[in-house]
Amino acid sequence: MSGVGRVLVAVYGVLALAALGRSFVQIAQKFDEAPLAYALSALAAAVYVVATIALVRRGRVWYRIAWVTILFEFTGVIVIGTLSVLFPQWFPHDTVWSWYGRGYLFIPLVLPVLGMWWLAKHRPGDEKLGPDETSAAAAAADSNAAEPADAAEASVDRPRS
Repeated sequence: MSGVGRVLVAVYGVLALAALGRSFVQIAQKFDEAPLAYALSALAAAVYVVATIALVRRGRVWYRIAWVTILFEFTGVIVIGTLSVLFPQWFPHDTVWSWYGRGYLFIPLVLPVLGMWWLAKHRPGDEKLGPDETSAAAAAADSNAAEPADAAEASVDRPRS
């Protein structure tokens, strides 16, 4: 992982630590004041931790986990953000996702979009090949798979006429 991927993981990691710390303090000190908001902050923290790990790990399973967590994160930001704007009384204290992440400089709104873009551009198995090379490699693999059958057919002794 390099370039934008490293920055993306770093931002996810910082956000995971920030949300984890904030939710821990909120739940430990004043959970009874806003249990929904603080529980949602803890959920957001867990999502950011799992997303960070999934972005760092390799393989198709981790790739899918990254997609699921980032889609969940994006849905959470949109739903909780909208609910917090329409029904502010439901959220007497901010969550990570309330008001679309304004307490975190709107990073929770932008980050999943960048994460989905990055995942779409970096599918497992495509690390060394570009989009054109990937389809060319697949076509070559298909033609190589057909060769042994043709070669075996050609080597069979056929009666001569």
